[in-house]
Amino acid sequence: MKTTFAIFMFFALLAAQSTAAQNSNSSTTTPARPRTTNTNKQVEPKPSATQTPTSTEKPAVSTGSAQTASKKPVAKTEPSGPTNDVVAAFNHLLDGIRHADVDMVMSAYWNSPRLSMFNSNGSVTKGWEQVRKNRESSYPEIKDVKLDVKDVAVTMLGTNGALVTCLWTQSQIYKGNPETASGRMTLVFKKYGTAWKAIHLHSSPDSPNPASIPPSEQTPKPSATPVP
Repeated sequence: MKTTFAIFMFFALLAAQSTAAQNSNSSTTTPARPRTTNTNKQVEPKPSATQTPTSTEKPAVSTGSAQTASKKPVAKTEPSGPTNDVVAAFNHLLDGIRHADVDMVMSAYWNSPRLSMFNSNGSVTKGWEQVRKNRESSYPEIKDVKLDVKDVAVTMLGTNGALVTCLWTQSQIYKGNPETASGRMTLVFKKYGTAWKAIHLHSSPDSPNPASIPPSEQTPKPSATPVP
Protein backbone atom coordinates (compact mmCIF):
# COMPACT_ATOMS: atom_id res chain seq x y z
CA MET A 1 0.00 0.00 0.00
CA LYS A 2 2.85 2.35 0.80
CA THR A 3 4.35 1.67 -2.53
CA THR A 4 1.09 2.43 -4.30
CA PHE A 5 0.60 5.66 -2.36
CA ALA A 6 4.12 6.82 -3.21
CA ILE A 7 3.51 6.26 -6.92
CA PHE A 8 0.24 8.18 -6.74
CA MET A 9 1.91 11.14 -5.05
CA PHE A 10 4.64 11.13 -7.67
CA PHE A 11 2.15 11.44 -10.51
CA ALA A 12 0.18 14.10 -8.62
CA LEU A 13 3.32 16.15 -8.21
CA LEU A 14 4.07 15.89 -11.94
CA ALA A 15 0.53 17.00 -12.79
CA ALA A 16 0.81 20.05 -10.53
CA GLN A 17 4.12 21.11 -12.17
CA SER A 18 2.65 20.73 -15.65
CA THR A 19 -0.34 22.91 -14.74
CA ALA A 20 1.91 25.59 -13.34
CA ALA A 21 4.00 25.59 -16.49
CA GLN A 22 0.95 26.01 -18.69
CA ASN A 23 -0.32 28.89 -16.60
CA SER A 24 3.01 30.72 -16.95
CA ASN A 25 2.98 30.40 -20.81
CA SER A 26 -0.64 31.56 -21.30
CA SER A 27 -0.19 35.25 -20.46
CA THR A 28 -2.95 37.49 -21.86
CA THR A 29 -0.42 40.13 -22.90
CA THR A 30 0.93 39.51 -26.40
CA PRO A 31 4.06 41.43 -27.28
CA ALA A 32 3.61 43.77 -30.37
CA ARG A 33 5.35 42.70 -33.49
CA PRO A 34 7.77 45.17 -34.96
CA ARG A 35 6.50 46.89 -38.19
CA THR A 36 8.40 45.95 -41.28
CA THR A 37 8.42 47.64 -44.72
CA ASN A 38 7.04 45.56 -47.53
CA THR A 39 9.95 45.29 -49.90
CA ASN A 40 7.86 43.37 -52.44
CA LYS A 41 5.65 46.37 -53.36
CA GLN A 42 5.86 47.13 -57.10
CA VAL A 43 6.88 50.66 -58.14
CA GLU A 44 5.07 52.11 -61.18
CA PRO A 45 7.59 52.67 -63.96
CA LYS A 46 7.90 56.18 -65.37
CA PRO A 47 6.92 56.49 -69.04
CA SER A 48 9.86 56.72 -71.36
CA ALA A 49 10.36 59.53 -73.85
CA THR A 50 9.10 57.36 -76.70
CA GLN A 51 5.90 56.23 -74.92
CA THR A 52 2.62 58.07 -75.39
CA PRO A 53 0.98 59.11 -72.12
CA THR A 54 -2.27 57.32 -71.45
CA SER A 55 -3.80 60.24 -69.59
CA THR A 56 -6.99 61.60 -71.17
CA GLU A 57 -6.33 65.11 -69.91
CA LYS A 58 -5.85 67.56 -72.84
CA PRO A 59 -2.68 69.66 -72.78
CA ALA A 60 -3.14 73.35 -72.09
CA VAL A 61 -3.02 75.58 -75.15
CA SER A 62 -1.02 78.78 -74.85
CA THR A 63 -2.83 81.81 -76.19
CA GLY A 64 0.05 84.21 -75.74
CA SER A 65 2.38 82.84 -78.41
CA ALA A 66 1.84 82.82 -82.16
CA GLN A 67 1.35 79.55 -83.97
CA THR A 68 4.50 78.26 -85.56
CA ALA A 69 2.82 75.97 -88.08
CA SER A 70 4.30 76.53 -91.51
CA LYS A 71 2.03 78.01 -94.17
CA LYS A 72 2.31 77.72 -97.88
CA PRO A 73 3.55 80.94 -99.47
CA VAL A 74 0.86 82.87 -101.29
CA ALA A 75 1.82 84.09 -104.66
CA LYS A 76 1.45 87.83 -104.82
CA THR A 77 0.80 89.69 -107.94
CA GLU A 78 1.98 93.24 -108.14
CA PRO A 79 -0.79 95.37 -109.56
CA SER A 80 0.24 97.62 -112.41
CA GLY A 81 0.30 101.26 -111.45
CA PRO A 82 -1.77 103.89 -113.25
CA THR A 83 1.34 105.29 -114.96
CA ASN A 84 2.09 101.90 -116.51
CA ASP A 85 -1.49 101.60 -117.72
CA VAL A 86 -1.31 105.00 -119.40
CA VAL A 87 1.98 104.11 -121.10
CA ALA A 88 0.42 100.85 -122.32
CA ALA A 89 -2.51 102.78 -123.85
CA PHE A 90 -0.07 105.22 -125.48
CA ASN A 91 2.04 102.40 -126.93
CA HIS A 92 -1.12 100.76 -128.29
CA LEU A 93 -1.83 103.95 -130.26
CA LEU A 94 1.74 104.08 -131.60
CA ASP A 95 1.57 100.46 -132.76
CA GLY A 96 -1.65 101.21 -134.62
CA ILE A 97 0.02 104.11 -136.44
CA ARG A 98 3.05 101.99 -137.36
CA HIS A 99 0.78 99.35 -138.90
CA ALA A 100 -1.60 101.89 -140.47
CA ASP A 101 -4.39 99.99 -138.73
CA VAL A 102 -7.56 102.08 -138.53
CA ASP A 103 -9.34 99.90 -135.97
CA MET A 104 -6.30 99.69 -133.71
CA VAL A 105 -5.74 103.45 -133.79
CA MET A 106 -9.36 104.37 -133.23
CA SER A 107 -9.68 101.97 -130.27
CA ALA A 108 -7.13 104.15 -128.46
CA TYR A 109 -9.33 107.27 -128.75
CA TRP A 110 -12.40 108.30 -126.79
CA ASN A 111 -15.47 107.42 -128.84
CA SER A 112 -17.26 110.74 -128.44
CA PRO A 113 -18.21 113.79 -130.52
CA ARG A 114 -16.14 115.77 -128.02
CA LEU A 115 -12.87 114.14 -129.10
CA SER A 116 -10.60 116.87 -130.51
CA MET A 117 -7.28 116.98 -132.38
CA PHE A 118 -5.01 119.91 -133.14
CA ASN A 119 -3.01 118.64 -136.10
CA SER A 120 0.58 119.54 -136.98
CA ASN A 121 -0.60 121.14 -140.26
CA GLY A 122 -2.61 123.68 -138.29
CA SER A 123 -6.04 122.09 -138.87
CA VAL A 124 -8.49 120.93 -136.20
CA THR A 125 -10.48 117.68 -136.24
CA LYS A 126 -13.44 117.18 -133.92
CA GLY A 127 -15.42 114.05 -133.15
CA TRP A 128 -14.49 110.35 -133.17
CA GLU A 129 -16.46 109.68 -136.36
CA GLN A 130 -14.63 112.40 -138.32
CA VAL A 131 -11.23 111.21 -137.13
CA ARG A 132 -12.07 107.69 -138.28
CA LYS A 133 -13.15 108.90 -141.72
CA ASN A 134 -9.88 110.78 -142.14
CA ARG A 135 -7.89 107.65 -141.21
CA GLU A 136 -9.92 105.43 -143.51
CA SER A 137 -9.19 107.70 -146.48
CA SER A 138 -5.44 108.15 -145.87
CA TYR A 139 -4.21 104.86 -144.38
CA PRO A 140 -4.69 102.71 -147.52
CA GLU A 141 -2.19 105.00 -149.28
CA ILE A 142 0.44 104.76 -146.52
CA LYS A 143 3.11 102.06 -146.40
CA ASP A 144 6.39 101.35 -144.58
CA VAL A 145 5.65 103.57 -141.61
CA LYS A 146 8.56 104.18 -139.24
CA LEU A 147 7.68 106.11 -136.09
CA ASP A 148 10.33 107.05 -133.54
CA VAL A 149 9.23 108.51 -130.21
CA LYS A 150 11.55 109.88 -127.52
CA ASP A 151 11.50 112.02 -124.36
CA VAL A 152 8.18 110.47 -123.30
CA ALA A 153 6.88 112.02 -120.06
CA VAL A 154 3.74 111.04 -118.16
CA THR A 155 2.10 113.36 -115.64
CA MET A 156 -0.81 111.97 -113.63
CA LEU A 157 -3.76 114.30 -113.18
CA GLY A 158 -5.40 112.69 -110.16
CA THR A 159 -6.46 109.06 -110.45
CA ASN A 160 -8.47 109.30 -113.67
CA GLY A 161 -6.45 111.68 -115.83
CA ALA A 162 -2.97 111.80 -117.35
CA LEU A 163 -0.87 113.98 -119.63
CA VAL A 164 1.64 112.46 -122.07
CA THR A 165 4.24 114.50 -123.96
CA CYS A 166 6.92 113.38 -126.41
CA LEU A 167 9.00 114.23 -129.48
CA TRP A 168 8.27 112.24 -132.64
CA THR A 169 9.76 111.59 -136.04
CA GLN A 170 7.77 109.73 -138.69
CA SER A 171 8.78 108.54 -142.14
CA GLN A 172 6.57 106.66 -144.60
CA ILE A 173 5.65 106.06 -148.21
CA TYR A 174 2.52 107.98 -149.22
CA LYS A 175 1.10 107.28 -152.68
CA GLY A 176 4.50 105.94 -153.74
CA ASN A 177 6.47 108.97 -152.51
CA PRO A 178 8.67 109.01 -149.38
CA GLU A 179 8.04 111.70 -146.80
CA THR A 180 9.33 112.59 -143.37
CA ALA A 181 7.98 114.83 -140.62
CA SER A 182 8.87 115.52 -137.01
CA GLY A 183 7.38 117.50 -134.15
CA ARG A 184 6.05 117.60 -130.63
CA MET A 185 2.94 115.90 -129.34
CA THR A 186 0.73 116.24 -126.29
CA LEU A 187 -2.00 113.71 -125.45
CA VAL A 188 -4.60 113.91 -122.69
CA PHE A 189 -5.82 110.55 -121.39
CA LYS A 190 -8.86 109.86 -119.25
CA LYS A 191 -9.83 106.65 -117.50
CA TYR A 192 -13.22 105.13 -118.36
CA GLY A 193 -13.88 102.06 -116.23
CA THR A 194 -10.62 100.14 -116.49
CA ALA A 195 -9.54 101.55 -119.88
CA TRP A 196 -7.48 104.65 -120.60
CA LYS A 197 -8.56 106.60 -123.69
CA ALA A 198 -7.01 109.61 -125.43
CA ILE A 199 -9.51 112.46 -125.36
CA HIS A 200 -7.29 115.14 -126.95
CA LEU A 201 -4.19 115.28 -129.14
CA HIS A 202 -2.13 118.33 -129.98
CA SER A 203 0.70 117.96 -132.46
CA SER A 204 2.97 120.70 -133.77
CA PRO A 205 5.99 120.71 -136.08
CA ASP A 206 9.36 121.29 -134.51
CA SER A 207 10.38 123.54 -137.44
CA PRO A 208 7.33 125.66 -138.35
CA ASN A 209 7.22 127.94 -141.36
CA PRO A 210 8.82 131.24 -140.32
CA ALA A 211 6.30 133.14 -142.45
CA SER A 212 3.45 131.90 -140.23
CA ILE A 213 5.10 133.04 -137.02
CA PRO A 214 4.31 136.59 -135.89
CA PRO A 215 7.34 138.81 -135.22
CA SER A 216 6.59 138.91 -131.49
CA GLU A 217 7.06 135.14 -131.27
CA GLN A 218 9.98 134.76 -133.61
CA THR A 219 13.27 133.65 -132.14
CA PRO A 220 15.93 136.31 -132.54
CA LYS A 221 18.67 135.24 -134.89
CA PRO A 222 22.13 135.15 -133.35
CA SER A 223 24.25 138.14 -134.29
CA ALA A 224 27.19 137.53 -136.53
CA THR A 225 30.47 137.13 -134.77
CA PRO A 226 32.82 139.95 -135.78
CA VAL A 227 35.89 138.84 -137.65
CA PRO A 228 39.06 139.90 -135.82
